[in-house]
Amino acid sequence: MTAKLYAVDSIQTFDEFEQKALALADALRENGVGTGTRVLLKAQNSVGYVGMLLALMHLGASIVLVDGQERADETEDICARADVALCLVDDNAPLAATAPRRYIYELLVEASERRPTEGALSFDTWCALPDGLIMWSSGSTGKPKGIVKTGASFLRNLERNARQVGHRPDDVLLPMLPFSHQYGLSMVLIAWLVRCSLVIAPYTRLDHTLHMAERCGATVLDATPATYRSILNIIARRPAAQAELAGVRMFCSGAAPLGNHLVADYVKTFGLPLLDSYGSTELGNIAFATEDNPVACGKAMEGLQLRIVDDSGADLPPNEIGEILVLTPDMMQGFLGDDGTVQEADRGWYATGDFGRLDAAGNLFVVGRKFAVHRMGYTLYPEIIEHKLAAGGCNAKVVALPDERRGCELVCFVEDEQRRDRAYWREMVNELLPAFERPNHIEVVERFPLNRNGKPDKRQLGELAAAKAWA
Repeated sequence: MTAKLYAVDSIQTFDEFEQKALALADALRENGVGTGTRVLLKAQNSVGYVGMLLALMHLGASIVLVDGQERADETEDICARADVALCLVDDNAPLAATAPRRYIYELLVEASERRPTEGALSFDTWCALPDGLIMWSSGSTGKPKGIVKTGASFLRNLERNARQVGHRPDDVLLPMLPFSHQYGLSMVLIAWLVRCSLVIAPYTRLDHTLHMAERCGATVLDATPATYRSILNIIARRPAAQAELAGVRMFCSGAAPLGNHLVADYVKTFGLPLLDSYGSTELGNIAFATEDNPVACGKAMEGLQLRIVDDSGADLPPNEIGEILVLTPDMMQGFLGDDGTVQEADRGWYATGDFGRLDAAGNLFVVGRKFAVHRMGYTLYPEIIEHKLAAGGCNAKVVALPDERRGCELVCFVEDEQRRDRAYWREMVNELLPAFERPNHIEVVERFPLNRNGKPDKRQLGELAAAKAWA
């Protein structure tokens, strides 16, 4: 089967696309891009974005990926910290006026009449760079960090990923994710490595994306839990939309915790589970549920190891919740220093700061971030409280507000499309939680605000909680 690249306005084979990427590489070379040049790529998902990515990899550039919606001042700070020589952007990318830039469409025009000087893409030089790829943490717990990886470790991680999940050359991948982040970028490059087809869809318009899924014959979807919830809402309003996903064999999920109730809804609707996963920008992709093992986040990939430990670092037995530790050869090189140099990371077991558990078969269940707060003499973990509520059918996010007398107050935001009143949810919460974990306040929202990774935005919820005035 011939691998194709499907977009809203074009269809081309990967062989055709490779020649265009090589012509783009020649145009970039004339703009001063060579081995080790730091180049910032900031744009929305498009064919041009993927072409630029592959061309930069071919040239052996140090690629600095930034979300296309990142604020101009934050991007300016990143440019200074990373010592960026050139910014490749689309028309909508916020960017300071002084930043050195080329618009992607301009380079596409320059490359359109070229005959490439080389016959095939090669990523060997890029793989050898110590700083081949620089990505950024979400900044949800502080200032975003520049996470530096080698191209070799990144691609090696994706090869493990594809083997475990079972991507095939006859697959048509449809990632409903930004390509500038770990999850979306993984799917773009897995399509290239496996040589299977890729759909570049307008994922912020799910109705259009579902039409493309049907027309292009999508077989594997990748999205966040929030997106999968929205798909069910579309089907509830327009039942015919379910048929547009009839060709899908795997619904894959990541980037945020996945609730059991959403999985059950997909089994009921499509006869297929949502296949959860676990990974991070620092460590790459770590564990995946699969068609033959659709349990939680599945098992760690080949060559990786997991441990669950208590606060003293001692290993915990199966099914006890503790911090997740990972041993992987695919971890980052280090963090980007303020002077643009790489601060090498310690190798060995990496403490993720996430809570989880392993069952007796080695399947990973992720609970949430290891973030402790203190109230009335108790040490509480908001994400463990959320986990308990989710198990009882309450999709909630818990935010802690400082309180001089109690230590903190807990505000519980409940996501409920029906907007049932607080009393309804208070009764359920009180049944599910012991008295010392019960929130001080409950707020009902139709939808959680999401950050650009598709995760519930705790920072926005915290601001909303702080703005509330309770008696």
